[in-house]
Amino acid sequence: MMESLKITSLRQGANGSNPQAPNYANYDELKANPYPNLPDPLVLKNGKKVTSAEMWWDQRRAEIIEDFDREIYGRAPKVMPKVNWEVRDIAEGFRLKYSVVTKKLIGHVDNSSYPKITADIELSLIIPAYAKGPVPVIMEFIFGGGPRSEPVYRGTVGIPGGVSPGRDPVIPSGLQETLAKGWGYAFILCNGLQADNGAGLTQGIIGLVNKGQPRKPDDWGMLRAWAWGASCALDYFETDKSVDAKQVGLAGHSRYGKAAIVAMAYDQRFAIAFVSSSGAGGVKLHRRNFGESVENVAAPNEYHWMAGNYLKYAGPLTGNDLPVDSHELVALCAPRPVFISVGATKGDGWVDAKGMFLAGVGAGPVYRLLGKKDMGIAEFPPIETALIDGDIAFRQHRGGHTPGPNWLTFLTFADRYIKK
Repeated sequence: MMESLKITSLRQGANGSNPQAPNYANYDELKANPYPNLPDPLVLKNGKKVTSAEMWWDQRRAEIIEDFDREIYGRAPKVMPKVNWEVRDIAEGFRLKYSVVTKKLIGHVDNSSYPKITADIELSLIIPAYAKGPVPVIMEFIFGGGPRSEPVYRGTVGIPGGVSPGRDPVIPSGLQETLAKGWGYAFILCNGLQADNGAGLTQGIIGLVNKGQPRKPDDWGMLRAWAWGASCALDYFETDKSVDAKQVGLAGHSRYGKAAIVAMAYDQRFAIAFVSSSGAGGVKLHRRNFGESVENVAAPNEYHWMAGNYLKYAGPLTGNDLPVDSHELVALCAPRPVFISVGATKGDGWVDAKGMFLAGVGAGPVYRLLGKKDMGIAEFPPIETALIDGDIAFRQHRGGHTPGPNWLTFLTFADRYIKK
């Protein structure tokens, strides 16, 4: 890819673990904003100001998507293979104290065009057994396991990085609180759809549509592939009578937070998103120098998340040369609600809480144009301040790199939009 882009070297990313390293990550706010001027989401390429919702939908939004497609996340193919869903198991039982029906499914991607490569999506759907009709569902990207062996997961509500007394440690952190509202819960595992490594780029769904050949510079990366997997799950939900498919929310943490915001931006059918600690490549501004950087995402262990063209911005160019930034990714979600979640700087500083907050602020003009409310403030708030009165929400909790302490706040926010 570097050869195809005529790049001979990339700048080294920040070191997040060794304070003595010469390239140790910056955590000094005074040095964090070298490129303070963000692209204006409401100015067309020809310089004309966007003054109406019609101009946003008909002109500007498409320009922003084109820039993200070409330079950051890559283009998904216009024609995609079908996904055939197989129900592996349906079981009634108790999850925590709730009577539920659990469906475990595998989505098999049609590989008849290139049988050498297979790609599958794993999905579990948990519905309250007492539901008398279709229910809203919050679907979360997960880190491991899947329908055949459920995930050993993160911390739960109120216990940063840990598990509450009496709570099952293999239960996803938002499950109990979501079921308590009478909503359904799903978790999706996309590693079988697209592996989380560069060697897998000629395998999985990306390799399948390319028939095993290397990517072009503007071909999609793993985050777009995972986002497509979430859209395929939503396709399935539209056929399942137990699910209110118009009220499906997305959740994800860390790299899965990146996937959640990308899926929300590209698929307008998702109703709401809980985006936790997504960092660089997610909601964090690319133009910020705090913790994780463009150079880290372009490095050998993460470049596969993005389009090949993204490498340019860690080589001859910088993040300031990007035609768009992450505030416009949030803006692509408008007018739908987005909750931006992050932990304390000690433990979660790498993902840059303020950089994500500022992306939410920068999306505000688009939400206002579409008749919605922004966060209401532009100054970074004290920790554990819940900014949930607008349609873009933000909260930094005192825990570390975990979504757990913000689940209840997210569900309080979601109550305004999701109805059982």
